[in-house]
Amino acid sequence: MSSRRAVILGGTGGIGSAVARELLDTSGRGGDDWQVDVVARRGGAIADTLTRDGATFVPGDRRDSTVLRDLLRPGADLLVDTVGATRDDAAQLLPFLGDVGSTVFVSSKAVYVDEQGRHANSLDKPVFGGPVTELQPTVTAADADPTSRDGYAAAKVAAEQLLLDHGAPVTVLRPSKVYGVGVGRPREWFVVRRVLDGRERVLLADGGRGVDHTTAASGIGSLVRLVADAPDRRILNVADETAPSALEIVRTIAGHLDHRFDEVLLDADAPAFVGVTPWSSPSPFVLDTTAARSLGWEPPRFADAVLPELDWLVETAHRTPADGDVPWASDPFWDRMFDYGPEDAALVLLSIGG
Repeated sequence: MSSRRAVILGGTGGIGSAVARELLDTSGRGGDDWQVDVVARRGGAIADTLTRDGATFVPGDRRDSTVLRDLLRPGADLLVDTVGATRDDAAQLLPFLGDVGSTVFVSSKAVYVDEQGRHANSLDKPVFGGPVTELQPTVTAADADPTSRDGYAAAKVAAEQLLLDHGAPVTVLRPSKVYGVGVGRPREWFVVRRVLDGRERVLLADGGRGVDHTTAASGIGSLVRLVADAPDRRILNVADETAPSALEIVRTIAGHLDHRFDEVLLDADAPAFVGVTPWSSPSPFVLDTTAARSLGWEPPRFADAVLPELDWLVETAHRTPADGDVPWASDPFWDRMFDYGPEDAALVLLSIGG
């Protein structure tokens, strides 16, 4: 058994902590002994848990060159960047890539465009003829604002290209709809909160048929472990074994929480926005993971991999004071998601119409 060192930027987030757990668990199972350094601006419960499990928490900003130099100049077997978003972020890593055995940059499926140039963040959603491979065209690289609708993907592509052009063994991962303990935007909260709020009915647009591939953070972790053993320059899609529909996701979550919804499957005549979920999609967006599987990677099943996150969401909600709110509630993503008034009004109309 050998001893190796991993540096994870953004190591206390949903993806970073999943990678750290995978490496620490590998050590516990008798595999390579990983020294895991997790870097984040602040600590917290996840940092404390990882530290107890054997990781080293390094407080610091991923965009602070001094922090990067101190961590990477001594060399590392694995570098995982879960928070880099722009060409400038990638440029900060270039001086150290020669000292790293294998580098992983977490990008996004949002970079892919269809024949009309539409991407996942476009107002008009993309339409693909089947599962999307790594050869699918992407948006044009640009030094854009990564927080904007059109800038996010363009900035990610710019970062990808700079790292891949360097020549060092860099693996770019492109996940979709990431979920897991500690994620900043837990989409499954859409269902969990409805259960906690005692909602008896759930309205689902387009009959709940929408498909937007999910990616377990734990699956990213297991793929990163394989990539560490097989460094190369490449791009890999990373997603769950299958792409569940919105209806299947709702049923899985409700089932784990021992809750049964009266499912109201809406058609195209439903009021605007009512019944829209975080997984609603007018056309299926599915990632082809053949390239990752060729490395021996086994994608997880959503129904299994999502369970730890669901327990975390419930525990966090129960720990939150009655006059407070869960940490992710301030995300504008949730605007109108829990405005039950339009849902109840739509139910009345459907009852009258029926």
